[in-house]
Formats: sequence, structure tokens, C-alpha cells
Amino acid sequence: MDDRLRVGVIASTHGLRGEVKVFPTTDDPKRFKTLKTLILDIQPNPMALTVESVKFFKNMVILKFKEFNNINEIEKYKGKDLLISRDQAVKLGPDENFIADLIGLKVVTDEGQDFGTLKEVMKTGANDVYIIEAKDGKEYLFPAIKPCILDVDLGRQTVTVHIMDGLLDL
Repeated sequence: MDDRLRVGVIASTHGLRGEVKVFPTTDDPKRFKTLKTLILDIQPNPMALTVESVKFFKNMVILKFKEFNNINEIEKYKGKDLLISRDQAVKLGPDENFIADLIGLKVVTDEGQDFGTLKEVMKTGANDVYIIEAKDGKEYLFPAIKPCILDVDLGRQTVTVHIMDGLLDL
């Protein structure tokens, strides 16, 4: 498990005073209002940033950090991830998981067969969709609904699925 979680990606600069437009990767973009610090994911030394102001515009969050005061200082970080530490994360409810914890889990069927690996989680309007790479290298889309995703066991690093009729037909 990663000790940091991505909450957004710097999409572009905004104005000349060092503000950035951030594409939120969290379920609730309004949570940026309560975040005091973020981590800019630059390697080899991630940078801690202090949030100075937060605004919202369409589907983007506009952030101003105390560490940057003009466009030239922040422009080079376009496309970089903004992270939080796990202690800043929202509390999860039953049957909720962070996407970062799901990626890479072994997928098994309810009949005990090894099926593959969970590669990605696609956010859709109705429900999430798990992109699973089968052992034969093909990718399959599994809706993240109870009849299909039976169990997620982070301790055992497995996802148990039920292969519904027609799900593997491409």
C-alpha cells in the first residue's frame, strides 16, 4: 500500500500569480477547501506545498500555493500529481476502497480459478468499472457491482469475482 494518495493532477497554469488549474482525482473536489498541505510528486524529492487559496471553475480546482508567486515558477509542474498522506484521507465506509489499493490485486473467480490482475479502475457515472487483465493477456471490463465483485480482501491482496453471463464475450 502506498502511504500517499493522489487527489489531483496539475492541468495548467491560471493567470500570472502562480495559480494552477487542477483536475481532481478525488470523489469530492470540495475537500480541497479543507486541505492545508499537498505533496507535489516530483522525483527524487517530492515537495510539500502549502495551500493558500482554493477556487472552483467548472470541473477544475484552482489552487494557489504559498511557495509559488508567478507563472514561471509553477509552469514546469504541469502534468504532475498532487498527493496527500493517508492520515489526510477521507474515512471510508463499508465496501469502499482507495483505487490505489486496488491496482495490482490478484483476481480470482468464485470457483477458485486464478483469473488475472486488476490493472485499472475506470470512473463512470453509474458505477466504477474494473479493468482486469486475464492470464491470457486480454483485458476485460467488470462492473463494480455486488453481483459481479463479490469480495475485496486487501489483507490477502485478492479480488473475488463472479463472471456473469456474457461478461467475457467480446
